[in-house]
Amino acid sequence: MIVVKVELHSAITGQVTEIGRMMINNVGGSASSGDYQARTYRGRSAETLARAMKRNEVTRKGKIEGHARLRLHVWHLIAKALASMGYGQ
Repeated sequence: MIVVKVELHSAITGQVTEIGRMMINNVGGSASSGDYQARTYRGRSAETLARAMKRNEVTRKGKIEGHARLRLHVWHLIAKALASMGYGQ
């Protein structure tokens, strides 16, 4: 499982606030090519995101098939996960 957390670091106060979270789970494939399921969760703070994960309050779901897991960096997987859920369009 890969957990992607997005944090806002305030230049004024120094406060760190988690504002987004995504989970990417391996659901199959081979040693070189992976299939994944991705989910983002409801909330804009660490507390609400943790609660949403426990309650399975998913805002979007996506699937990635045939990702070249040994050849490509994890950022490629994250980009594919976001695109599969309709982000960035």
